[in-house]
Amino acid sequence: MTYTRDYHGAVQALNGLQSNFSIVEAIRKQGPGWNKLALPEMISWVRRIGYEPSDFDTLNPIHIAGTKGKGSTSAFVSSILAQYLPTQRSIHAERLPSSVGLYTSPHLRFVRERIKVNNQPISEPRFAQIFWDVWDRLEATPAAPGERDARNIGGKPVYFHYLTLMALHCYMQEKVGTAVIECGIGGEYDTTNILSKPSVTGVTSLGIDHQALLGDTIESIAWHKAGIFRQSVPAFTVLQPESALKVLHARAKERGTELNVVSEHPVLREMELGLQGDFQRTNASLAIAVSASHLSRLGYTTAPHALDQLSPLPEQFVTGLKAARLGGRCDKRQDSKYTNLTWYIDGGHTLESIDMAGRWFASASSKETAKILIFNQQTRDASALARRLHETLSEATGTSRPFQDAIFCTNTTYASSGYKADLVSMNTSKNDVNSLRVQRELAETYAHTDPHAKVHVLDTIEAAVKRARELSDGKKAEVLVTGSLHLVGGLIEVLENETEMGQGERNML
Repeated sequence: MTYTRDYHGAVQALNGLQSNFSIVEAIRKQGPGWNKLALPEMISWVRRIGYEPSDFDTLNPIHIAGTKGKGSTSAFVSSILAQYLPTQRSIHAERLPSSVGLYTSPHLRFVRERIKVNNQPISEPRFAQIFWDVWDRLEATPAAPGERDARNIGGKPVYFHYLTLMALHCYMQEKVGTAVIECGIGGEYDTTNILSKPSVTGVTSLGIDHQALLGDTIESIAWHKAGIFRQSVPAFTVLQPESALKVLHARAKERGTELNVVSEHPVLREMELGLQGDFQRTNASLAIAVSASHLSRLGYTTAPHALDQLSPLPEQFVTGLKAARLGGRCDKRQDSKYTNLTWYIDGGHTLESIDMAGRWFASASSKETAKILIFNQQTRDASALARRLHETLSEATGTSRPFQDAIFCTNTTYASSGYKADLVSMNTSKNDVNSLRVQRELAETYAHTDPHAKVHVLDTIEAAVKRARELSDGKKAEVLVTGSLHLVGGLIEVLENETEMGQGERNML
């Protein structure tokens, strides 16, 4: 297929590297051992675009793994470091370019959100340039024998692997002073774990997720996440279940480093963080320790000690923590068309994260207003997540009817055009989406869980937004949007696209 060599063409070609539903199901059935080949394959890809893994040491990378909060922690770290690197000098300043890279996943509206420099997504032209440069380098080099498997589509690595190559290539081209790299899945066999000598590593809160690749016990998951530890590289984590912490300590010892456990920093109790939710204090505490350790290793003599929680935080840390942003995480916003309507947006794809989303909504919303739920989870146990959300909110609010209306929709963005190109997902069953199978099952489950709530099944996110506005009927109402991050991203796309179109129309007047 021939693609235009602009951003649109790059996104189209990238979508062609997504594993389809049948491939994803085959991978799940093969179990955790299948993923052991991911790192050798990734090293081969890296070499084919002109690098050795050790080349990335110049990026002074910070590597973050975990089940919950790794994106938030990475965003906090990047925001803190941005207060230092562009403006101050270290004793090794002549070797340190003044910029910060941040690689996270998934994206919400635009795929280029995953690759940021100084906390801003790279531009469409820059994304296209990097994409096609990697593409051409792979085209110009032969594939090694045995590379033809589920992670190889038309001689290119699959979606996340390709984006990882792009991020690393971009940061090398930009000569960033620090690259904050969030793991995709796990750690030991994660694509990002080709980093040979990170500056600092961090493991956020652990929970059960991605069992097909990581196992179904907290100990197995801890083992995988600790795979990012490196000899003599400072390692930090937060308070964990005792059995998980035992595994993390053992793995740190195996790797020749010491694991530091970070408790909640007392200064955060009185601080309004840039990311909402009480649980963000845990992520921010880890970010403080990781950032302090990293700055010290870079030679910043004014950096605080990583584990000092008694001294005041430097102004740069406070500013960075307050300025941190990460869309779709405890994201509260007023509707641009209906001022009576407030959106509460937070992805929750595990039992632990859906519980946190529910607790945040209960604490942040008003008791007097009507409550509406918009929910979907296409690839995991959706009914279990919906039941947990109901339990959490019933306990937190003291009512058995936390929502007057519950809307279950697919992750399809628009009725007329389907998915925006950046939001296309091929790893779900097309038949399930077209038949609304998951949504009908969710509606049935929720009707049994809360017989008094009115349930709605809709085929697009656009229709769900419209229905929520109709249900508010001019009265104050609050809508919780949670579950799949694909749902969250699509809903933000609908809301922000309306705002941008309205602004454009006003500018024409």
